[in-house]
Amino acid sequence: MFKRFVLLLLLLPLATMAAEKPNCAVKVMLPDNYFPSVKLETSMGDIVVELNTMKAPNAANNFLRYVMEGEMDGTVFHRVMKNFVVQGGGYDEEFVEQTLHGPICNESGNGLKNVAGSIAMARFEDPHSARRQFFFNVEDNDSLDPSSTRWGYAVFGTVLSGMEVLEEISKVKTGYNEYLDAEDVPKKNVVLIKATVLAAE
Repeated sequence: MFKRFVLLLLLLPLATMAAEKPNCAVKVMLPDNYFPSVKLETSMGDIVVELNTMKAPNAANNFLRYVMEGEMDGTVFHRVMKNFVVQGGGYDEEFVEQTLHGPICNESGNGLKNVAGSIAMARFEDPHSARRQFFFNVEDNDSLDPSSTRWGYAVFGTVLSGMEVLEEISKVKTGYNEYLDAEDVPKKNVVLIKATVLAAE
C-alpha cells in the first residue's frame, strides 16, 4: 500500500517545477494561537480541523498561509481512496493547478501519526517537496509514518468535527480521469468551497 501511495503522489501533486531549496522556517501566521482551528466548507458538509503549530510549525503555517490567502477556496478533492486517504488542495474544479509557494521541510518525525482523522502533507518522492496539497487519513496508516530507513508524510493536525463528512467523501465513486491521467479521481467533483480560520475561544 505504501509503495502505491508514493507512486500516486508522484503522478499528481505538482505539474512541473525546478528543484528548490525547502523552507524550514515558514512564517508564523497566527503567533498568538498555537492550535488554530480551520473550518473547511465542502460540497458534502463541513469539516473542522485543529492544526498543531507546536509540533508541525512548517506544515501548519504553510497550510494556514494558503487558507488565509483564500487559495484553498474552490479547490477539489482530486484523489479519494476508500479506507485510505482523501487528498486535495491542489486543483480547481477544472483541474487547473493552483498558485504554489515554495516547498517546505519535512516534519514527519514530529511524533504526530498518520491515524484516522489526521491531516498531513502530500509530496513527491523527495521528502522535502510538499507545497500545498494535503490529505486526510481515513483509517490508521502507519505505513505513512517515518521509520529508521525512510521519511514519512508530515501530520500537522486532526479533525475536530465532521469525521462523518470525511467518511462519506471517502465512499464517493471514483475512476480514471483523462485530464489528470490518473485513477481514484471522483466522478463528481467534491469541492472545498471555502476554508476559514475560526476565532480562538
